[in-house]
Amino acid sequence: MKNIYKKNIFKIFFISSVCCFTISLSFSQTDSSKIITPKTFKNHTPKDKNIISIYSSQKDIGDILRRIFKNLPKSTGDSAFKKIPGKIYYSVLPAAGYTLETGFAVALSGNAAFYKSADKNANISSISTSVAYTQYHQIIVPIHSNIWSKGNKYNYVGDWRFMKYPQNTYGLGNYTSLKDADLIDYSYIRIYQVVMKHIIKDFYAGVGYNLDVHWKIREKGPDTVSADFNRYKNNSNAVSSGLSLNFLYDNRRNSINPPGGWYGNVIYRPNFKFLGSDQNWQLLILDFRKYIKIPNNSKNILAFWTYNWFTLSGNPPYLDLPSTGWDSHANTGRGYIQGRFRGRNMLYLETEYRYNLTRNGLLGGVVFTNVESFTEEKSGKFEKLLPAAGAGLRIKLNKYSNTNISIDYAFGIGGSQGVFFNLGEVF
Repeated sequence: MKNIYKKNIFKIFFISSVCCFTISLSFSQTDSSKIITPKTFKNHTPKDKNIISIYSSQKDIGDILRRIFKNLPKSTGDSAFKKIPGKIYYSVLPAAGYTLETGFAVALSGNAAFYKSADKNANISSISTSVAYTQYHQIIVPIHSNIWSKGNKYNYVGDWRFMKYPQNTYGLGNYTSLKDADLIDYSYIRIYQVVMKHIIKDFYAGVGYNLDVHWKIREKGPDTVSADFNRYKNNSNAVSSGLSLNFLYDNRRNSINPPGGWYGNVIYRPNFKFLGSDQNWQLLILDFRKYIKIPNNSKNILAFWTYNWFTLSGNPPYLDLPSTGWDSHANTGRGYIQGRFRGRNMLYLETEYRYNLTRNGLLGGVVFTNVESFTEEKSGKFEKLLPAAGAGLRIKLNKYSNTNISIDYAFGIGGSQGVFFNLGEVF
């Protein structure tokens, strides 16, 4: 795999991103009978007028494109400013760019957001995907879903993906370097599906099924860097299959771009041979997030995220070990390429400050820093901290679901650096 730590990486990605923005489109299902006019505005209640005024002052890419191209569908109008059950808000983004994991890539990203009820405390449901083909002949087809039933009584969470994914691995622990890159080619299917039931206010508990299948695993790197990979006696196929116990606390209301609140998720997953797993092993994930408005009367958010991933027993397949950027949305460790660090256990902490650049909400910015650490194979201890930091731009793709295009530049230690792209916030 070619050297992907190029000095002009940010320029390349920025130019290609600007090109994709010009053809991006944000829209929602339209009911032309409810579009606001001076005549219909006076018929609304004072509360509705206030909500309408707030959203009317906000702008997204769809507003900009409609101003340029007069024949595009008009904005939904007042129906977009209320929680209407079954109404779907789409965000679609064709893109071309360059990232550390993929090299040059083309992708079609999108999400659909909707409410199951009009209750003021109803959580927003979302389904998102980002189908991509890359310079390194990677094929990536993920589908993430976070569905809330009426009254928030049940939460259905899905993480399904198919990947044809040649990727470098660098060995185990914190002391590896970029020179240790070992190219592993494989195909991968993930099926994670969880259902959780409301227990008490904003707290849920439930069960799930989790399947990881890697096949056609082939090592293509030089023998001098393959010791850690071969120590796990990898075959050409690897299967991890297990149940999960899930405990969730979530009072954010909008998981796409949280305006405040808490999120906590505890996942205990035992994998069993009788379910098809190659061997019995167990993992535990502790995922906690907090969002604070600073200043209190602004829309600026100070966000905290800790993601801790532990192997409790057994020996997971090498590709199922905790690793940088292998959380559900591939977002840990901005500043390092996905898979840069790996070990039996992982600690992670990130802080980000999100702020508006324009009063109409079209443009925003972030600054962030994170640190991670993995246990060493010999000592079993967390011996070193791996920090990274960066800044990014936010562009409003859909003001109704509050979906942003996220473009971040980050750098870590040992020469690691790059641009990271997301549809929606990183966490």
